[in-house]
Amino acid sequence: MKKQGKTRRDFLKITGAGAAALILPDYFIISKKNKKQPNILFIMSDDHTCQAIGCYGSKINKTPNIDRIAEEGIRFNNCFCTNSICAPSRAVILTGKYNHINGVIDNSTVFDNSQETFPKILQKAGYQTAIIGKWHLKSEPTGFDYWNILPGQGDYYNPDFIEMGDRKNYIGYVTNLITDFSLNWLKNRDTEKPFCLMMHHKATHRNWMPETKYLNLFNDVNIPKPETFYDDYRTRSDAARQQEMSIIKNLNYAWDLKIPATGKKEKLNWGERALNNKLKRLTKEQLEAWNQAYGPKNEAFKKANLKGKDLDDWKYQRFIKDYLRCVVSIDDSIGRIFDYLDRTGLAENTIVIYTSDQGFYLGEHGWFDKRFMYEESLRMPLIIRYPEKINAGTVNNDMVLNLDFAPTFLDYAGADIPESMQGHSMKPILSGKTPENWRKSMYYHYYEYPAVHSVKRHYGIRTQRYKLIHFYYDIEAWELYDLKNDPHELNNLYGNPEYKDIVKRLKRELNELRKKYGDSDELTRKFLKKALNKKR
Repeated sequence: MKKQGKTRRDFLKITGAGAAALILPDYFIISKKNKKQPNILFIMSDDHTCQAIGCYGSKINKTPNIDRIAEEGIRFNNCFCTNSICAPSRAVILTGKYNHINGVIDNSTVFDNSQETFPKILQKAGYQTAIIGKWHLKSEPTGFDYWNILPGQGDYYNPDFIEMGDRKNYIGYVTNLITDFSLNWLKNRDTEKPFCLMMHHKATHRNWMPETKYLNLFNDVNIPKPETFYDDYRTRSDAARQQEMSIIKNLNYAWDLKIPATGKKEKLNWGERALNNKLKRLTKEQLEAWNQAYGPKNEAFKKANLKGKDLDDWKYQRFIKDYLRCVVSIDDSIGRIFDYLDRTGLAENTIVIYTSDQGFYLGEHGWFDKRFMYEESLRMPLIIRYPEKINAGTVNNDMVLNLDFAPTFLDYAGADIPESMQGHSMKPILSGKTPENWRKSMYYHYYEYPAVHSVKRHYGIRTQRYKLIHFYYDIEAWELYDLKNDPHELNNLYGNPEYKDIVKRLKRELNELRKKYGDSDELTRKFLKKALNKKR
């Protein structure tokens, strides 16, 4: 693949989307044919959790443009992922199948791009399809008329993109570039066809490098820590105690907290080397803004010589403010997209979806990252706007999954939903008519261990009230939570005689779900053996 440097302005010239494109009359942009099938604009961020979204009741930030989708559409309170980690969630969304079926059980697995996905089916149904931004599935995208993706995790500043196989470098901030490229694709698409655009952001993935104009946002604000920040895991299994995703213990001073190394190169730790490499990507102007923002604060931190809970609080403030600064850029992006949809008249016949690939811990239980089946990482934001079919301001508590996205998109497009897809269309729910046989429980399975963050392998079941989790491999442990009486999951009830019958019922239902979705102990052992052999 070729590699060459380009700026955002270069890209505008290449696509022919200069200022004139912004003032094209509506009739030039919209065709009557589009009215028959809705356009689909699927916006997904990375690790953006409900706790940091205004319409979900965030107490720490505001997201007015994201909130608009909920205000003019529907907000799902109980959308869950089936495996809380990046690549597996993306594979589930594309295929409508669990990871033990689509093959992407963890981030090390290559996605088989020959398998059936909803974009491929949409193409057959007459849609023009595109994905722009984060792909993270190791194989090339298929099923798209146009793709322009970040290699791997991508970079926040001056990232490389792979456009239809050609690798190029661009000067700018990744969230803005993804938005630029998405808008230019929208302006230059085939207007005789309905479209499905997947605009997938890198943010808010670790290591949370904010846009230069937001580097000092929240400087004068003290953001409250979650009430479970000092969770002692007293009733839980060793899985909670042996993780390596603690804000206090595991955030790297350089990589995560932005304090650069000053020692000799050969003595730098992994985080110091990684941050240095990222900062080398910055232009002179970007680096000056970065140093002006972090330099004085870092010097003040060193002089303060903080200890104990004062140090804990400093780490949390640095982490959460950088995370939230990245969120602001995402919200700006959605504002720009809405401006275009409103201006061109596309807003009325376009289904706008906002979600994240999974949830994330923002200090709950003392953690960052995801992976566990506990609520903060299991729950995904999901808000959808489609004025023609969805009543504004709707709030729904039905249990939906990332498994359901693909069949839902196909249903709205009027395409046949393959029987092999394991999810169900949410279209009836979106119209206010939840089917009587809609799921009352969901199945979860996490595989990536031994690996970064040391979260044990586990699977489990969640109902509206209870959650039962089984940790396995180098641990044999069960956990049970009553979500009604213990929403923060602090009191593990497994082994409590009063819950004996409930455990029995949940285990029976868990086994039924595993059988329904084609998972088994035999398959689990197969995946485990394969993973361990790869590490040798």
